[in-house]
Amino acid sequence: MASTSGSGMYESQSTTKPPFFNGDNYSFWKNRMRLFIKSNDYLVWDVIEDGPYIPLKQDGEGKMVLKKKVEMSEEERRKIQVNDKALRMLFCSFGPDIYSKVSSIESAKEVWDTLETTYDGTNDVKETKIGILNLSYENFKMEPDETVSKMFDRFSTIVNGLKGFGEIMTSLFGSYSIHFPNHGMGREPPS
Repeated sequence: MASTSGSGMYESQSTTKPPFFNGDNYSFWKNRMRLFIKSNDYLVWDVIEDGPYIPLKQDGEGKMVLKKKVEMSEEERRKIQVNDKALRMLFCSFGPDIYSKVSSIESAKEVWDTLETTYDGTNDVKETKIGILNLSYENFKMEPDETVSKMFDRFSTIVNGLKGFGEIMTSLFGSYSIHFPNHGMGREPPS
């Protein structure tokens, strides 16, 4: 778990433990968790995106039914286990409050989707957030008395917010321009 030192700086995150989530800063956790899972086992990420493997067979009436455990092959058991690995990675990243909200869910995809809806909102809420971020991006300009570093931080937050919602930006600056106010330096930046 990343923690703050007395200087207000964050300590680095372990590469062997999942990022901690206690309900705050979901976008930050989500992006780091996605990378953590993919870098450990891409099949685990596939289960989170697509749902668990469900071993089925055709019964005597031609209907698809769930196989019994004794009917499953070793390969089918391994495929089922990937969902459990995904659940373990997710559950190990949660604080007690988050864990208690999703601990009864048996599908890693359902856990992820529940978090998405709870912390990112419904599709309508997401569209509104994307609209606000797009507007911020389109109207981005340097604030008076703002350092280039602070401006870059604000800009990165907007761009990363859009990326977090799956917005693809083929050209970072596209047809937009960043406006630099004259800070009394005697000249305007080149356009």
